[in-house]
Amino acid sequence: MEKGVFLSSFAAIFIAELGDKTQLATLSLSAGSRARWMVFAGSAMALVCTSAIAVVAGDAVSRYVNPIWLRRAAGLVFVVLGALYLFGIGEK
Repeated sequence: MEKGVFLSSFAAIFIAELGDKTQLATLSLSAGSRARWMVFAGSAMALVCTSAIAVVAGDAVSRYVNPIWLRRAAGLVFVVLGALYLFGIGEK
């Protein structure tokens, strides 16, 4: 097992998911339910499924596009979105 890949994936997703809409939705669902462990199981399974889709899609795309270009494109998208949010472009 490649510990480095596992740990970096865990850390990146854990940090990215803290305080996002998914976590807030899970918080809301568990606050309004007596079956909190079922909320946990459902939200965990949803994250597993979306992650599986991302891994399969990443594998398929990486067969045609060099991974360095994928990282660069993702970085560019994050920078552009960050600038749009920072300057309030597109807000009503």
